[in-house]
Amino acid sequence: MSDAERERERRAFGARVAELRAARGLTQKELATRLGRTTSWLSQVERGIQPVNRLDVLNRLADGLGVPVAELRPDAPPTAEPAERPVGDGHLNRARLLLSGHPALGTLLSPPSPDAPHDAPHDAAPLAGLREDVEHVWSLAHGDRYAELGAALNSLLPSLERLARTAGKRERAMAYGLLARTYQALSAAFTRQNEADAAWVAADRSIAAAELSGRVLDVFAGTYRLAHACLRLRRYEQAEHVAQAAVDALGRHRDEAAATPEELSLLGSFHLVLALLHARRGDRTAARRETERARTVARRVGGDRNDFHLEFGPTNVEIQAVAVAVELGDAGEALDTGLRLDAGGLSVERRARLALDMGRAHAQLRRVDEAVRCFLAAERLAPEMVRGHEAARGAIRDLALVAGRGASAALRELAERVESPRSHPFADSWGTSPQTP
Repeated sequence: MSDAERERERRAFGARVAELRAARGLTQKELATRLGRTTSWLSQVERGIQPVNRLDVLNRLADGLGVPVAELRPDAPPTAEPAERPVGDGHLNRARLLLSGHPALGTLLSPPSPDAPHDAPHDAAPLAGLREDVEHVWSLAHGDRYAELGAALNSLLPSLERLARTAGKRERAMAYGLLARTYQALSAAFTRQNEADAAWVAADRSIAAAELSGRVLDVFAGTYRLAHACLRLRRYEQAEHVAQAAVDALGRHRDEAAATPEELSLLGSFHLVLALLHARRGDRTAARRETERARTVARRVGGDRNDFHLEFGPTNVEIQAVAVAVELGDAGEALDTGLRLDAGGLSVERRARLALDMGRAHAQLRRVDEAVRCFLAAERLAPEMVRGHEAARGAIRDLALVAGRGASAALRELAERVESPRSHPFADSWGTSPQTP
């Protein structure tokens, strides 16, 4: 199709959207609010400037107008409901139960003796061992090993909750600090498993524990996890409030030139949250502005770091820039950026995320073979994350629908796997996550 034909198609599509909106008595602002997008984005769609190439966006637009997708775009593939999957594949179900209610009711009924020394722990594992356990939990979360993560948390969380309430004053703050970081890891895992409600609770617990620990920057790290839970729930206004409040507080805290690397990692990470949020709203200007702000912070940091397990640095900023471009529908830009990256020094989760977004970019351009290769690369790295990534699953489903009976065996099998929680070729057995390559 020539550029002129594409332009005519966009204009005809935009005119249909404008006509249907007017027929329903909706203003551009009202419809944009329904869609979670900006008025500017909708205006560009109606004028034929902004293409709508993603099926999920097309579906939301049709829902907002109260019409079938075929009325907006007759050539669109039929909508298929994804197969129902057990939440979290069962790997984090026990962790969900640990979040329910008060985490230490039994301990509250058996407080430590008033005669006990103030600096002695009561019936608790040594802090040094627990600190190693917390780092191990993070390695499991970054490594897409959710079955092992769920098992490790079964004993670690109760131990830390008990220690935080029974240790002497000196050790109590340290226990709350470890508890905060454990809940941060759990929140990150729940978000990646598309269980944002549980991620929200875990993030809130991490913030409360961090404040009790006296580790102020851990409060911000928990707030970062909360912002991502809001994003996954499409609570964009709340996500923006959380992230922007953190940026404002970090900016007011001290002279920018005196900020520590840890503070800069947090600041840059919040700018990346805002960039992704604006991209999902379709606000290209704001998304690019926040990405550039993150790049500026990354240059000050100077290299890739892993403060608070954020993996913030120049490489991760560019990985996020790929994600932002994909969300905006700028597939060519996403591919240009991604192909220049070497993410080998980052975690399995970050490398798999990049492969997923590159696959989504190829899918937007209907480069089926290239998209499938990227999705398979992501699956080899992090099969659990691929099945929990709603946008990637949607892109794979769209490719299979468009290809129809002409879909390759690799694409058909991939589409079946991402919709089936109990089958992938890289696990030794059900309930056992593959080792990272």
